Amino acid sequence: MSDNKHLLIVYHSQSGTTSQMADAVIRGAQSPDIGNVEVRTRTALEATAEDLLWCDAFILGTPENFGYMSGAMKYFLDRSFYDCVDKIDGRPYALFVRAGNDGAGAITSLQRILKGLSVREVQEPVLIAGEFDAARLIECEGLGMTMAAGLEAGVF
Repeated sequence: MSDNKHLLIVYHSQSGTTSQMADAVIRGAQSPDIGNVEVRTRTALEATAEDLLWCDAFILGTPENFGYMSGAMKYFLDRSFYDCVDKIDGRPYALFVRAGNDGAGAITSLQRILKGLSVREVQEPVLIAGEFDAARLIECEGLGMTMAAGLEAGVF
C-alpha cells in the first residue's frame, strides 16, 4: 500500500537487555490497533542511510557504553550522516537507552548528532538505568505504539 507510513527501529544490544527493550518497542509499534504503518527493524550494524531515507519516523535504541552511545550505534550514524543531511529534515524520532550509570551521556551524544540532521525529538527518551527492571518494558511498548499511532494519525 502506497499510503503506508514507514517507521524505522534501529538498535544495538550486547548483553540482551537493550534487545528486550527493542522487542517491546517493536511490539508496541506493531500493535493490532495500528494500521497503515510499516515497521522496519535493523540492528545498528546492518542499518544504512537508505533505511533512514525510507522512513517517515525512526526510533533508536542503545546501551550506554562508557557514558556514551554504543560503538555500533555511532558507527551507524557515521555511515549514514552525510547521505542524509538535508534529506530528512524535520523527521520525528525517539530514543530508548539501557544504562548501567545514568544514561545522560548516551542520550546527549545521540541528540547532538541528530541535531545535525535537523530531525526532531517527539517523545522523551525511555531510559532504564541501574538495575534492569523488566516492568518498565511497558514504557518501551508505549514508545513504539505512540510513535506508530502518531504517524498513522498524521500528528508527526
